[in-house]
Amino acid sequence: MKNILALIKEKLSFLRNKYVKFGIAIAVYILWVIWVGNFWLLFGCPIIFDLHITKKVHWAFWKKKNVKKQPKLIEWIDALIFAVVAATFIRMFFIEAFTIPTSSMEKTLLIGDYLFVSKASYGPKIPNTPLSFPFAHHTLPLTQSTKSYLEWIKWPYKRLAGLSEIKNDDIVVFNFPEGDTVCQKKQEVSYYQLVRAYGRQAVTTPNPYTGELPFGEIVVRPVDKRENYIKRCVAIPGDSLKIIHGQVYINGKRQEIFDKMQFNYYVETDGSQINPKMLEKLDISRDDVMSFSNYKYSMPLTYSNLKTIKSFSNVKRITRAENPTGNYDNDIFPHSPVYHWNVDNFGPLWIPKKGATAKLTIENLPIYERIIDQYEGNDLKIEGNKIFINGKETDSYTFKLDYYWMMGDNRHMSADSRFWGFVPEDHIVGKAVFIWLSLDKNKSFFSSIRWSRMFRFIHR
Repeated sequence: MKNILALIKEKLSFLRNKYVKFGIAIAVYILWVIWVGNFWLLFGCPIIFDLHITKKVHWAFWKKKNVKKQPKLIEWIDALIFAVVAATFIRMFFIEAFTIPTSSMEKTLLIGDYLFVSKASYGPKIPNTPLSFPFAHHTLPLTQSTKSYLEWIKWPYKRLAGLSEIKNDDIVVFNFPEGDTVCQKKQEVSYYQLVRAYGRQAVTTPNPYTGELPFGEIVVRPVDKRENYIKRCVAIPGDSLKIIHGQVYINGKRQEIFDKMQFNYYVETDGSQINPKMLEKLDISRDDVMSFSNYKYSMPLTYSNLKTIKSFSNVKRITRAENPTGNYDNDIFPHSPVYHWNVDNFGPLWIPKKGATAKLTIENLPIYERIIDQYEGNDLKIEGNKIFINGKETDSYTFKLDYYWMMGDNRHMSADSRFWGFVPEDHIVGKAVFIWLSLDKNKSFFSSIRWSRMFRFIHR
C-alpha cells in the first residue's frame, strides 16, 4: 500500500511545478470569463501570471514578505479572507442557503426547513449591486434599517447560461416583484399593499407631532436586494391560466394534484374537541388551526389528511373554504373592479412571453401596467382613453422579458402571484434542490429536529 501511495505521489509531483499550476489556473479563469461573457475580465490574466510565475507584486499585502512562518494572527486573517472570497463566489454563481419563513408552501416545505438553492440550474444572475457586505441580503446584521449594499455601481440584468429552463411545477426562489418599495416598519409587506389597504395618504403623511411616517421611511430597493420568496411555478411564459373553485387549469388542462397541496377546510364535530395530539401526528401546525367554538374549526388539510380526519368518530362534517365566483377582492391582482377575481376563482390570464405582442386597451391595461412601467422601464401614461408609451400613442406592446406565475402549495394561506401578479425573469434567483436541516419551532433542543426531512432532495 505504501508503495502504491508513493508511486501516486511521484506521478502527481508535476502538479507542484509553477508552470503547471499557472496553466490550470489560467485555463479555469478563461473558461469562467467565457461563461460570464465579460471579456474585460481578461485583464485579470496578468495578475494570475504574476501570482504564479513572476511574483513581482505583493498581492497578499496583509502578509509579511519573504517570511516562511507567518504569525498566527496573519494566518487566521489569510484563512478568513480566502473563506469569505470562496464562499461569496460559490454563493453568487452556484448555490445559496435559504430558510422557509412562512407556511405558504406547506406541506411540501415546512417552516424551519433549511434549503440549498441552485443558482446554476437556471443560470446565475450577475448582481445588480456588486458592492455589498458579505452574506447580508439587504440590511446589515444587528440593524433594522442600515443598507448592506452601495449603489455607486449598478449593473444591468444579465443571466449566465444555466443547466435548464424553468418548467411547470418547479419550486423556485425569486426576488419579490412588489418588493421594490417597502416601509421600514412593515417590511414583510410591500408599500403597494399598504397603500391598497390604508390609502396612499395614510402611508405617506408624516405624524404632525413627531414628523415620522406611520409605517416608517419608504425605501426603494434594486432587484437583487428585494426579499427572497419561494413558490411553485404553476405557469411559464406563453401559458394560459385559470382557477375554477380552487382548481388550477393550465392551457385548459387540470394542474396535477400534489400529495402535499393544501386547502382550508371547516371541520365540525359532535361538540367534542379534536385531540391536539392527533393533529400533531398529522403534522398540522397548531398555529394553522383556528377554533370558532368547541365544535367548529378551520384548518389547512392535504388530501390524505382530509381522508384521515373524515374518519374521526366525532367529526360530523367537513366543508372546503371557497371564495364564490364573481366576488371582487381589491387585494387580488390586477386590483381593478373590472376583474371580479379572487383566490379560488381567477382568470383566464395569459402569461407574457419575451417577443410576444399583446393588444392594449384601457380595460386590460391593469394586467400589463406594472410590466410596461416598472419591470421594463417605459414611460407609461394614460390620457382619457388613449395609452402612451414613451410619448407615443399605442394599442399594443411587445414584451422584452419572460414572465412566470408563482403559487404556494398551501393555497389558502399563500401570498403569491394571485395577489401581486407576474414574476419577471430577472427576478428569478434559483431552484430549490435540497433540504439539509429542518427545525420545528414549537419544540426545543434535539426534539425540534425533524430527522426524517434532513438531507432530502426536493422533488416536484
